[in-house]
Amino acid sequence: MSDPVLQTAMPHASALPAATAASAATARPVAAAGEHLIEGLRGFAALLVAYFHCRQVTWIGMGAFHQLHASLANPGTIAAWLTFPIAWGSAGVPIFFVISGYCIHRSGAARLFSNPDFRLDARQFWLRRFVRIYPVLLAALLLTLAADSISLSLFPVSHKINEIGARDFFVNLFSLQGVAGKTYGSNGALWTLSLEVQFYLLYPLLFAARRRFGLTVVLAAVALVNVVSALTLERHDIVVFTSYWFSWMLGAWIAEVRLRGSSGFRFAYPAAALFAVAGCVAFHFGQFGAFQLWACAFACYLVKALAQPAPASPGVLLPLFARLGEFSYSLYLIHLPLFVLLGSLLFRSALQTSIWPSFGFTLAVIPVAWVFYRLFEKPALNAAARLRKRVTV
Repeated sequence: MSDPVLQTAMPHASALPAATAASAATARPVAAAGEHLIEGLRGFAALLVAYFHCRQVTWIGMGAFHQLHASLANPGTIAAWLTFPIAWGSAGVPIFFVISGYCIHRSGAARLFSNPDFRLDARQFWLRRFVRIYPVLLAALLLTLAADSISLSLFPVSHKINEIGARDFFVNLFSLQGVAGKTYGSNGALWTLSLEVQFYLLYPLLFAARRRFGLTVVLAAVALVNVVSALTLERHDIVVFTSYWFSWMLGAWIAEVRLRGSSGFRFAYPAAALFAVAGCVAFHFGQFGAFQLWACAFACYLVKALAQPAPASPGVLLPLFARLGEFSYSLYLIHLPLFVLLGSLLFRSALQTSIWPSFGFTLAVIPVAWVFYRLFEKPALNAAARLRKRVTV
């Protein structure tokens, strides 16, 4: 949901202070690999969340499936059990938050390193964010309206569909879902977009605080705000950015760590595994705690992975996920209403005992998301890039 990392400008090493310039020069051979990795991880997270939702919309679930005592000799049974880890598929959301913080802050942090007096142009920043996000969001809301209008005409109606009236439309268009209303229609995934917009609105203030007090103080303050927000707001189902700010700030921390040439701490990968497992356990008791742990897990992994040189052969999965990463925002915005529509048309919203429809629905929606990207997201990206170029020239 942030700009592709390839569009994030960094000053040349000669423009940086001596120590930082040396670190930047050392990091440049792995920069392209890091950018490709970020796109791949964004694509992975989008697919993970999309299939997590598709599984919910189309399938009876692992508990009910287990009670059927399906034979393990059946390929469908084996395929169903292989999807068991997708029960924690919402882990893709904190991955998005960390990546967003990294991509948004990297450019400003690099300029701050080269010039301690650098001040962020808040107006230009907000304008680029608006151009990047809102034309695509408007198109996604209109698509949701069209898809849900059809789904609502088919009985029984899917329980995934909320109100699609004008008030709910504008609540979501202005990113107030979670505060002033629910997510629009069947598009429940939009709850995270309001948080992203709130992150962006407060970023100039956060940047100014970072400039004045330093990264460590800001990170600690955000962590404190995160805890207080969870105790006072999240428990009352009020969803605002302060409850997830720390995960976004972890991405900003990684951006600065990489600018210093650090590769994180020695046991980052084992720590990532421990946080990930703890998040899966915590998910049994509630989503919020699990998200914080998964964000820590991904941050531990990412800070180490970005420091690694590109493998001689990237294999198959990373390029495939990187390709998905190019249109991950579009996929994220439109997958749920399309899944609900397909379920309404083909199964009258009845959950299926077979896992195969979930695979078919996912494969069907991915090309639609790519077309949506070409029609709406790509022009928005180009417009945001032109604004960035106009400022930097």
